[in-house]
Amino acid sequence: MTRPHDLLSAVADGVDPGPFALVRREGTDHLELFTGTVRPVDRLADVPLPAGPAGPRTLALVPYRQITERGFACVDDGAPLECLEIAEHTRLSLADALAALPDAPVTTTDAGFDIADAEYADTVARVLAEEIGRGEGANFVIHRAMRATVQGSPLVAALAALRRLLLRERGAYWTFVVHTGTRILVGASPERHVSVDDGLVMMNPISGTFRHGGTVDRASLLRFLADPKEVDELYMVLDEELKMMARVAEGGGQVIGPYLKEMSHLAHTEYLLAGRGSMDVREVLRETMFAPTVTGSPMENACRVIARHEATGRRYYAGVLALLGRDENGRQTLDAPILIRTAEISPAGELRVPVGATLVRHSTPEGEVAETHAKAAGVLAALGLRPDAPDPGPGSAHRLADDPQVRDALAARNAPLARFWLDQRPPGAVALPGLAGRRALIVDGEDTFTGMLAHQLRALGLTVELTPWHCPVPDDGHDLVVAGPGPGDPRAVGQPKMAALRDLLAGRLADGAPTLAVCLSHQLLAGLLGLPLHRRDAPYQGLQRDVMIFGASRRVGFYSTFTAVAGADRVATAYGPVELARDPVDHAVHALRGPGFAGVQFHPESVLSRDGMAVLADLLGHLLAVPPGRSPIAVHPRPAAPTHGPADRG
Repeated sequence: MTRPHDLLSAVADGVDPGPFALVRREGTDHLELFTGTVRPVDRLADVPLPAGPAGPRTLALVPYRQITERGFACVDDGAPLECLEIAEHTRLSLADALAALPDAPVTTTDAGFDIADAEYADTVARVLAEEIGRGEGANFVIHRAMRATVQGSPLVAALAALRRLLLRERGAYWTFVVHTGTRILVGASPERHVSVDDGLVMMNPISGTFRHGGTVDRASLLRFLADPKEVDELYMVLDEELKMMARVAEGGGQVIGPYLKEMSHLAHTEYLLAGRGSMDVREVLRETMFAPTVTGSPMENACRVIARHEATGRRYYAGVLALLGRDENGRQTLDAPILIRTAEISPAGELRVPVGATLVRHSTPEGEVAETHAKAAGVLAALGLRPDAPDPGPGSAHRLADDPQVRDALAARNAPLARFWLDQRPPGAVALPGLAGRRALIVDGEDTFTGMLAHQLRALGLTVELTPWHCPVPDDGHDLVVAGPGPGDPRAVGQPKMAALRDLLAGRLADGAPTLAVCLSHQLLAGLLGLPLHRRDAPYQGLQRDVMIFGASRRVGFYSTFTAVAGADRVATAYGPVELARDPVDHAVHALRGPGFAGVQFHPESVLSRDGMAVLADLLGHLLAVPPGRSPIAVHPRPAAPTHGPADRG
């Protein structure tokens, strides 16, 4: 039964047609029907992708629990990784699909959130105080779910909901129904997680939520686009997805945008990331589990935080649908939307619509409660559990992003960002003289910012390797060791990661070997030098500031809760005199340098560090005695005193 009309007629007659998926992809005027057989597999590497003619091979339903493949924590609910092995692939015009899909209301009973508004607000408050406030990360996504019972045929209800989503929802990357026989997924996901086509890897971080319910005035939208909380939220997920791109694209990711993602009940801001890669697409999926927009950052610790604060498993929420195939030249292809704005329905009619809010340092419990309601509104309306947004009527709906002031507000978001990630550049364009052939080792402290840092150091001319903190550091003649960032309290010196990084730094100091320490490792280095460590009253998570670094004003991005403090610009230590770059107000140590070592509290690799490459060039000159000469790093003049714009909050 592979003809679309036959399949839909069978469903209407109460016949189970077997496994299938109906998918409308963004920008198309048709739906694709995939039919075949379903089998579970244990690992992403086991997802079938056989050779053969061009076309789709497998549609994989990847649950959140698959994150355990990377060794990350989760509440394991046992949701299986299911693969629809595609036997037939046909198309159905949008008009024909709307005519064939059931036009009937969906009836449910016993609807309600599994976590009440007040309880969810309490959880938000705890995460802000206990996790972000204590340095465990920059942002975290905590979910809850609307539950109900579908009356009548679950499959007919799902197809009726699909019809309403096709008519009423806009801006979706995929609008779909997937029926495996053991579950039905129906939704309209706005967000591409990752795609691969002709060697081009793309990701699509979306964050910031403007709630409008179908009626928008320009002044409210412009206030949203200027809101520091919404701006910072997008920058933070942009940084986190750049970390992922650093692992799956040989040259890292180039940032394109930002854009406005317009939907029926709300609008989001988004970027596109693009880079060239040659990795097997199943490994691309594994290395990008899962998007920070539905988990948080840094990723590994975000999974721990989620497991601490969510009492139930996520099932398919925050996972992906992954369509794997081959192109005309036999190359692998991948198209994978994130499973958000999606309902799961069991054969018995049990309905679950999960939704989450992104918690950052600016968040308020009441604001995040409202965000979960807004995000769920589109799919809940399709299921008859919320009012529909106003009907946009025939033709294309008015695009908010076409307004010149809106376009200008979006473009202005790039002004403070690092051009390294925004611009294309030929190989060697920013290489420093004297670094060719020299080797650096980066030690990862559980924050894959180290992948972005590796790309920058390679661009400057170094050969770079990475190793995790828990592996022995090889003694094979690296010219530079970079002790990297990570979550946690640097004062907990008995904790295994802190002890390992302190031992590494102490050994490097004793040997006088060139060493650079970033963020957490900078704090540990400062502690070894005798400087006291202080927990900030307000966390510096995703904060951009102008600071003086050894006589030059630099605009850089911070992701930290702790800092070293000092009462003077120079201190004597057991390892020689150390020069400090201190905050003039609270005496926080933003950077330090001594004979053969240096440390920075901020992240020079972050997209927030507009002057990050200039900082690295200066520090490499100090650590590796780069010959003097004209630096290829563009350094923009900065005022000597810190500015106090919307993104400059301490």
